[in-house]
Amino acid sequence: MDYIRQILDNFKPVMFFPAIIVLLIVLFFVYYFMVSRPLPGTTQWIDNTVNRPRLSFLTTRHRMEKGDIVPLAVITAVFAFLAFFRLGDTTAPQSFLHFSKESKPVVIELDRPEEISSVMFYTGWGTGYYRLEFSADGSKWIEQSPVDEDDPETSPVYAMDQKYSHLFKWRYAVLNTDNPAVKYIRITAETTPIELGELALYGPAGELIPYSRISAPNSAELFDEQELIPDAPSYMNSMYFDEIYHGRTAFEHLRMLRPYERTHPPLGKVIISASISLLGMTPFAWRFPGALFGVIMLIVLYIFIKNMFGKTMLAVCGTLLLGFDFMRFVQTRIATIDTYGVFFILIAYFFMYRYITADADAPFRKSLAPLALSGVAFGLGCASKWIGVYAGAGLAVIYVISLAMRSINYSNKNRSGFGMYLMKTLLFSLLFFVVVPVVIYCLSYIPYGYADGMTIRNGMLWDPDYYELIWRNQTYMFNYHSDSVVSATHPYSSFWWQWILDARPILYYSSTVNGIKSVFAAFGNPVVWWGGIVAMLAMGVRVFTHRDAKALFILIGFLSQFLPWLPVTRILFIYHYFPSTIFLVLALVHVFNTMLDSGRKHCKLVICCYTGFAGLLFVIFYPVLTGVPAPFKSYSSLIRWFPGHWPF
Repeated sequence: MDYIRQILDNFKPVMFFPAIIVLLIVLFFVYYFMVSRPLPGTTQWIDNTVNRPRLSFLTTRHRMEKGDIVPLAVITAVFAFLAFFRLGDTTAPQSFLHFSKESKPVVIELDRPEEISSVMFYTGWGTGYYRLEFSADGSKWIEQSPVDEDDPETSPVYAMDQKYSHLFKWRYAVLNTDNPAVKYIRITAETTPIELGELALYGPAGELIPYSRISAPNSAELFDEQELIPDAPSYMNSMYFDEIYHGRTAFEHLRMLRPYERTHPPLGKVIISASISLLGMTPFAWRFPGALFGVIMLIVLYIFIKNMFGKTMLAVCGTLLLGFDFMRFVQTRIATIDTYGVFFILIAYFFMYRYITADADAPFRKSLAPLALSGVAFGLGCASKWIGVYAGAGLAVIYVISLAMRSINYSNKNRSGFGMYLMKTLLFSLLFFVVVPVVIYCLSYIPYGYADGMTIRNGMLWDPDYYELIWRNQTYMFNYHSDSVVSATHPYSSFWWQWILDARPILYYSSTVNGIKSVFAAFGNPVVWWGGIVAMLAMGVRVFTHRDAKALFILIGFLSQFLPWLPVTRILFIYHYFPSTIFLVLALVHVFNTMLDSGRKHCKLVICCYTGFAGLLFVIFYPVLTGVPAPFKSYSSLIRWFPGHWPF
């Protein structure tokens, strides 16, 4: 009630927009309810009550057709362009000056005395501080450590800091306000080991001092890539949010260093490191694989929907709904690991669906491939993030129900041999849902082994110390997520019920220059999330009223990803709802399918309009999904639907 009262107290005209969307969703589902009722004067009501089919996954699996090639290709091309457009700079400083305990201070000499108005630097690996000093004659040095007289305790100790949250970023040094003209600049690393990438010195008018005027014989790495100096720091040229953990760890894996971030399994960061090894340590490189997986996710979903419902229109609309979803778009364009976990969850359910809908009379060996691929995807998901374990619970429930249905099918057809079929299936499943995932999980820790001095050639995979290392990290992760994070706070944390309402986005980036704001946040497309949760309730109704196995499949998938978060007491964020969005889309597609199967007029138009509204919101909110600079004073009146809760 306090939350609702707070919204009412902050009510503004902009809040009419969500009211309109809610009204449209309500009208849509009223229409769905009307068209899904039995036609008057027919026997449909008898079929829906007396002659209802037995709940069974043994249903038709539809094939892809030639007519799917063009729409799938167009969707892929459009969303690939959107994914990679302004994803990040393809260049960044690659050489770094390494400071160790033995390193001497770096002295930089200008050709003539100059007033230094600002200093911008690109941070590298390692955390700590640099002492920055200016001198006119090379003997008397003035340290740049300004003190705020009003609040000296918060003043910077050093002008150039390189905290864990500042790595691989362009930053401005904090300078004294009364610096005279100087000829010498001295940088001393107060914490080692630490690396500095590039240095930019600016004159009194804000002009970049060219390298031709600079002498730096022992620090050439600080001035060898001056052409890469940006106009200003931004998300395009620097790390932001959790990239400072996962992008950094990917870099550390490549250099065989012990990773700073050990709170999640390694596979997602190993995938990022593969991209960095090919494209260099640049913003585009560390974000590229996530964006790519986000596009492939749409291709998989298209095929999934076509297999499920057999209608090209549904495959197109469902794929567009996920494509237009804000969470998928934003989350796959940042170098974090959630994308990989969600991608492999989708793959695991896709192949599980193909397994449970396989021909019941087909030879046993023909059912092995989709079951094996589902297990492999499950293992890859777990090795990316522990949300894959939640998916495993849903897959297990579907798997058990499927086996029970096959048992009934054998009995109904008076077929013998189900016991042998069951034994072979269970043994095969044990291999691909237990043994193979454990192997994948252990192999993902190879970078940890190399960081500890082990090598595959020297028997790392057979070394008990390697598995001791893995076990220690599991206990560390468990303790971190169960203890350390419980007491933590965050301005953008949220509760599970806020996810359903799309009420608390998480702000990833915000910067304002001359009144023009660049900002983006992770949250859901209201048409997809609000309509999707109503559609999910409809799935529950369909299971009980129509014994609908497809609805049951979708409902189990959603609940397995959503319910585990309800008792969690640690701080949570809206991106934890990301895996559930796949099933929200599938639930909406199921609703669309029921409407089309009704044979009523205007259903296609209503479905296209619903999908179109999702696309319209994507266009309207595009600047807060990408960081495109916009005059937010006027723009916010259109998009800040919940003042005080939507932070842009």
